[in-house]
Amino acid sequence: MTEFSRPASHNPPRRGLMFVLSSPSGAGKTTLSRRLLADDGGIMLSVSATTRPPRPGEIEGTDYYFVSPERFAEMVDKDELLEWATVFGHRYGTPRAPVEVALHSGRDVLFDIDWQGTQQLQQTDAASDLVRVFILPPDLGELERRLTTRATDAADVIAGRMARARDEISHWGEYDYILINDDAEVCLGEIRSILHAERLRRKRQLGLAAFVRDMLGN
Repeated sequence: MTEFSRPASHNPPRRGLMFVLSSPSGAGKTTLSRRLLADDGGIMLSVSATTRPPRPGEIEGTDYYFVSPERFAEMVDKDELLEWATVFGHRYGTPRAPVEVALHSGRDVLFDIDWQGTQQLQQTDAASDLVRVFILPPDLGELERRLTTRATDAADVIAGRMARARDEISHWGEYDYILINDDAEVCLGEIRSILHAERLRRKRQLGLAAFVRDMLGN
């Protein structure tokens, strides 16, 4: 068992939660998300639909659902997306059906989305299932250094990402938890602690009232 586990027979059934990780590009969110998913079998990644073309190595249905602009517009019109936004000229959105199935089965869903998507999730019927975590870089200089050392983007693209980063960081107050990623291992530990605590919230324990009633013989 991990340090956060306990015998399954002692765990009342619960509804899953929507666990959002947001950050400006270069703050380490993708690495942290991958580590969390690899370590915790109780949480799955929400796979977004996007109109951008696939990058080398990306897999349909694993990294993204790659759809045409026309199909994306249809998904919006038919309310098939929990949230959607336009980022750097491409549209991204979260398909509703797989998320709702996971939540009802007691499984948690990890969202790698920005503040716009998070605001939209806050306005859905499942807002009570939402836990919002924003990851900050140690400072903007370090953020620019990380973006530059990737060596995958041109200077003008990096400048655009830095401008967007300032805008994203300005929305930090809309999140439940704020973490500073100056040490990836420490930050990952904090994310795990938040997830563990949120899973134990009374409102998520669907069978807790019956469990206590049976315990007391009522």
